Amino acid sequence: MRLIDRRIGLAFVVFLMLLGAATARAAWIGTAGSGDLKQRAATQQVEELTVTARRGTITDRNGIELAVSEDAATVYGNPLQIDDPGAVAAKLAPLTGVSEDELTRKLADRSTGFVYLARKIPATAGQEIRELEIEGIGTETEPDRSYPQGTLAGQVIGAVGTDNYGLTGIEQRFEEDLHGSDGERTIVRDALGDPISIVDNERAEAGEDIELTIDVPLQERVEAVLADVGETFSPKGATAVVMDPRTGEVLSLANWPSVDPNDIGAADEEARENRAVTTAFEPGSTFKAFTVAGAMEDQLIDPSTRFDLPPELQVADRTIGEAHARGYVNLSVGEILAQSSNVGSVMIGMKLGAERFDHWVRRFGFGAPTDVGLSGESPGIVLKPEDYSGSSMGNMPIGQGIAVTPMQMAAAYSALANGGVYRRPTLLRSEVDEEGRRIVSKRTATEVAEMLEGVLAAGGTAEEASVPGYVVAGKTGTAEKVDPETGTYSETKFVASFAGFAPAKDPRLLVSVMVDEPQGMYYGGEVAAPAFEQIMAFALPYLRIPPD
Repeated sequence: MRLIDRRIGLAFVVFLMLLGAATARAAWIGTAGSGDLKQRAATQQVEELTVTARRGTITDRNGIELAVSEDAATVYGNPLQIDDPGAVAAKLAPLTGVSEDELTRKLADRSTGFVYLARKIPATAGQEIRELEIEGIGTETEPDRSYPQGTLAGQVIGAVGTDNYGLTGIEQRFEEDLHGSDGERTIVRDALGDPISIVDNERAEAGEDIELTIDVPLQERVEAVLADVGETFSPKGATAVVMDPRTGEVLSLANWPSVDPNDIGAADEEARENRAVTTAFEPGSTFKAFTVAGAMEDQLIDPSTRFDLPPELQVADRTIGEAHARGYVNLSVGEILAQSSNVGSVMIGMKLGAERFDHWVRRFGFGAPTDVGLSGESPGIVLKPEDYSGSSMGNMPIGQGIAVTPMQMAAAYSALANGGVYRRPTLLRSEVDEEGRRIVSKRTATEVAEMLEGVLAAGGTAEEASVPGYVVAGKTGTAEKVDPETGTYSETKFVASFAGFAPAKDPRLLVSVMVDEPQGMYYGGEVAAPAFEQIMAFALPYLRIPPD
């Protein structure tokens, strides 16, 4: 009897101890531990997600898609619901493209109830993951940016990052318009992880579509021409701009080497740059047209004004010579431009003087961004007259000692082609410059254009740029590059360029070509002029522009 009583007493003591422990546990859960447990319970059942807005579509002027958003799958997990992170990671790795180690690390982190496992994988892979029905693993549909034309106009269009924000090009410059507004979504799941409630607290709003002025077939041809230049001359880079001078619309903007926005990370940093707006170069002889235009507008010269030109001209510490040695000659302004005389151009520039020369340089848009619609645009380098050295007026009238972008050069030549009216270049059809601003008189622009026809005639510097059936006006440029180590002009590194328009009497198309450090031949007439001719020969009939 006593043994039974002792056993009952012991059982009662054990019962009281268990009851005390349970009471203490309940008290802790209701007080100190309640917040942590509520949070853990909530994270197991409630997920707050950002719903990425669908970016607007980018098309060319004819509606051809250049950048589109397609459905992709984003995979996420709740580590608090994953009992065996390694086993789950082994199943997901082949479908997500993420390593097992990385997935395991994320799924083993029980400090959070939500973690992204893979972003923007193919929608088919997302469907396979859903069919696995793994507790704690979910997928959401998210827009993924793709570029159906591949490398075409890659530097112009740009690219976006994983979070759907523009990184470069049009994608970055017009991020606010293209991105739209992201939404917020709350998903409540049951104990098995199945959604029982999906609430859009704030709906995502798609971004605006953007129509570019670019013409895809023309862009393809221009890029093919630059690829040939790259193969033939192995330059550091090459750029071409094709514009309608009447409107300022950029019909093609091409760079070599090309980049693929679908894999922007594979391209090196220099290739990703849009040289047309980020690279400032000394233009050389293409700049002489503006020196002449300014002096004509100030009524200091006319096309028939003649100059006695010595073989060389001394300006302070700079000796100005010609590209090819000659004796004393007497040339008209038209002949100076056609033959690209350095000595003659400097003498015209000195007639203008520093202040008026600076006025016309800036009047044509040099020294300021064109605001064409691309990020990272350089203003170029234009010294103020008070900063000129003694030899500046021996350099700048012939395009040395001044740096311009290919886009600035194209826009300035467009003003000459458009009867002296400058229209801001644009890549957006919705932003065409209807008003424009007059730079020089129509008479000056017409007379300069007529003189530029001589550049392509017999005896000019660019017979290679002539286009059968059309009268073309233009100018070659060959500029020495500054050696950054010595601070002096290099004898082996050059920039070859050509800018021109057609038909000369009624210009409807302008093409500017710049080739940076061509190997072998380096004169603008040898390197850039043939590329200009190939682009014009395709573009004029393609755009149904009748011959003169």
